Amino acid sequence: MNNPHFASSSLDAVSLIQSNSRVFVQSVAAAPQELLKALVSRHNELQNVELVHLHTEGFADYTFPEYANSFRTNCLFIGSNTRKAVQSGNADFTPVFLSEVPLLFRSGILPLDYALIQVSPPDAHGYCSLGVSIDISIAAIEVAKVVIAQINPKMPRTHGDGFIHVSELDIAFLCDTPLVEVAPSEPDEVEKTIGAYCAELIENGSTLQMGIGAIPNAVLAALHSHSRLGVHTEMFSDGLIPLIESGVVTNEEKVIEPGKVVTGFVMGTKKLYDYIDDNPLIAMKDISYVNDTSIIRQNPKVIAINSAIEVDITGQVCADSIGTKMYSGVGGQMDFIRGASLSKGGKPIIALPSQTSKGQSRITTQLHPGAGVVTTRSHVHYIVTEFGVAYLYGKSLRQRAKALIAIAHPNHREELERYVQETWKY
Repeated sequence: MNNPHFASSSLDAVSLIQSNSRVFVQSVAAAPQELLKALVSRHNELQNVELVHLHTEGFADYTFPEYANSFRTNCLFIGSNTRKAVQSGNADFTPVFLSEVPLLFRSGILPLDYALIQVSPPDAHGYCSLGVSIDISIAAIEVAKVVIAQINPKMPRTHGDGFIHVSELDIAFLCDTPLVEVAPSEPDEVEKTIGAYCAELIENGSTLQMGIGAIPNAVLAALHSHSRLGVHTEMFSDGLIPLIESGVVTNEEKVIEPGKVVTGFVMGTKKLYDYIDDNPLIAMKDISYVNDTSIIRQNPKVIAINSAIEVDITGQVCADSIGTKMYSGVGGQMDFIRGASLSKGGKPIIALPSQTSKGQSRITTQLHPGAGVVTTRSHVHYIVTEFGVAYLYGKSLRQRAKALIAIAHPNHREELERYVQETWKY
């Protein structure tokens, strides 16, 4: 086995990266901040370096217009730190199911020259851990010609697929910096009401998938009277910890890895990062496994709770754009919507407030021009707002319109009804 070259500085670590190359950046809170800063400091030496990644937290100066000749970002999911660049045309977005991103790497559709990752220090056997972000990182490491690692003792050592032997690292840089933290969003009254409606749909013994944000936090907060819940989710945050510690989440009825929480990445506070550190309860897995519909559907009563930007009167769900402006991405929504719908007793749920902050209806007559359909009208089952639950599966367009109007904000119901009557002659 070969030992990595231990760089004297972050700048030394990225010194091999050349122009006209493609660089993978590890996801979310694992994005290697020091290596990225060092790479940007070389902007005068570099041209046409493509940075490929999912949503990342923290440093993203490489998207700034002044570095446009040096770096071009290709987002496979858009985070808040790259959104402006994508919308202004200074960065790209590639739509893809999260479950299939590893295939892009492994098949050679997106070959990688370099992988920038962040890992825990090697254990007694020489194994580092990818910590808080396994997701697509395993596939990237497998195919990248050069793996450059930021070794950080603050990175948790997590169980599952994320171990990499130190000999697999080509270049290593030692640092000791805190991971980026994302504090839980505090739900408002509308979001708490939505969370309560979602919780009513969840039966004891269900397997949960949900993301980060105020509505998922509101759902989790409403589940303390439930029992025997399991978790199989692409990501989880701080809100799950109380449910695990109180015995609400036991994972005892899961078919896939019973007794364990299965996830691809975590995002939250230091409390969460400390909780998953060397915790055998948490199984961090390759996202091509976590989000595989054929895997998801084997668990009982899968509850998939996902958000949307708008839903039209036929049930088409836009979750990735505001009109033509890209906002986030496809992510794992369809992976879990489909997996939940095929699970015995499963319930795929789309949850959203009935109005925008400006008072516009999010239950619309038509999606805004250019808006993307992430979940099609034939895949949709449950739509939840603060005014209730609409069950659309197996319903005609007329029945869907009636159900969706009933959970729209009262200020907009008359307009929606008029549209249905005039357009469809209902």
